[in-house]
Amino acid sequence: MRRTTARAGAGSIVDVAGPGAGAGAVGPEPVAGAGMGVGVGTGAGEGVAPAVSASAPVSAPAPAVAPVAQRLRTEFPFELPRGYVDEAGNVHREGVMRLATARDELIPLRDVRVQENPAYLSVVLLGRVITRLGNLAMVHDGIVENMFASDLAFLQDFYRQVNAEGHTRAAVECPHCSEPFEVELGGSRLGES
Repeated sequence: MRRTTARAGAGSIVDVAGPGAGAGAVGPEPVAGAGMGVGVGTGAGEGVAPAVSASAPVSAPAPAVAPVAQRLRTEFPFELPRGYVDEAGNVHREGVMRLATARDELIPLRDVRVQENPAYLSVVLLGRVITRLGNLAMVHDGIVENMFASDLAFLQDFYRQVNAEGHTRAAVECPHCSEPFEVELGGSRLGES
């Protein structure tokens, strides 16, 4: 058996043929940190192996970082048409809704209230995805349950818009000149454009 070695930098020797090379060997076994040099054997152990340099830098691809303009927007501000009235009589109208996850849509299905009355699904779901409402310390389904019907309808629409399309803009057409444009739905009040 003939072994071929190549010098790899400052006095270190890299075994290119590897242990067990001999008759029938096709190529060297990879050496850790030495790259993947390929030596072609002739079946009799008389292969020519290229010199492998351990000092050659191995370039790893840089991690892909999305430009700021292409990052996913996950939170959307809104303003309720009427507002939630808390126990002290304060009205809370401005809030933030985040994108829903699959978990947000699955967990409410296990809720007994939803199993007894499927219409309750939107109340529980909205309680999970609304992250802020006015200066309330916490938003939960009990708060959504006590909202005015117009606010609940607004939030259901807003939820569909944000989660179906990923934004709160709607493509519309001017009724007078038929020119297309976009309308921002987030943060607007019902009936306003």
